[in-house]
Amino acid sequence: MTLKAFAFNSTLKSSASSEPSSTGRLLQLIAEEFKKHGVEMEIIRLADHDIKPGVTSDEGEGDAWPKIREKVLEADILLIGTPIWLGQPSSVCKRALERMDAFLEETDDRGRMVSYGKVAAVAIVGNEDGAHHVSAEVFQALNDVGFTIPANAVAYWVGEAMGSTNFIDLEEIPEEVETMISMLARNTAHLAGVLKQSQYPGEEE
Repeated sequence: MTLKAFAFNSTLKSSASSEPSSTGRLLQLIAEEFKKHGVEMEIIRLADHDIKPGVTSDEGEGDAWPKIREKVLEADILLIGTPIWLGQPSSVCKRALERMDAFLEETDDRGRMVSYGKVAAVAIVGNEDGAHHVSAEVFQALNDVGFTIPANAVAYWVGEAMGSTNFIDLEEIPEEVETMISMLARNTAHLAGVLKQSQYPGEEE
């Protein structure tokens, strides 16, 4: 079974900056691991797109979200990668989550959100402790808008508090991070395959 994953790189750096992204590096490692489980992944940098503020699926002229939304709904897996800023997910990550609030009202005739049957996972990088807090925020938001969270569906790296080393600077990937990436990929791919073959039941007709 071929599965499709779509990933948000929620770095605050646009591609035009030419600066390397630690979030992007972690997402690429997960993409490579996903391939072992028959999952092809596309990654976009949210900062490259004009995503308007709001909580609907289309906020009007110039809004880049509708096309991004299509890709989210075409995929079996949504992977959200975010750096930690001020102990929080990045602002562009939060904006994407806010736009998916519209899924609460976008249901089929049996009350199932458009996101039902889709699996979500999270990847986090930062130089301060806070990965558990950030994953908790993002997981709760994703669950609220209809995504399913597999076991151990987070991979993260955090450096020393007040330090200057970024994930992109590491010469070797820590064994613990490799273990998290492996668990994330296999558990997420497995659950996505199960839900692709057996959708959630809806409300009784």
